[in-house]
Amino acid sequence: MKKGVRKMKIIGITLLMMVCLMSFSFWLDYLQGFELQTAFRNATSPFRVMDPAEMIVFLTFILTVLIEIFVYSYKKRKGKAKAG
Repeated sequence: MKKGVRKMKIIGITLLMMVCLMSFSFWLDYLQGFELQTAFRNATSPFRVMDPAEMIVFLTFILTVLIEIFVYSYKKRKGKAKAG
């Protein structure tokens, strides 16, 4: 397995776990009787209290992941075009 593919799987699983846990938190808030807006605000509150430096690091991480996905798919597509 290529190094980039393994890294992408780890990042993908991490993001999937984050989405699942945030959804679970949202669902529990909703079951406790919070309004949808309050439940959504509670689920996203970790992002609202971030300092600007933390937000820059977080957005840089997300941007890096997206660039790696784009580069990987571009190289894969380019390799198939050369072979076929």
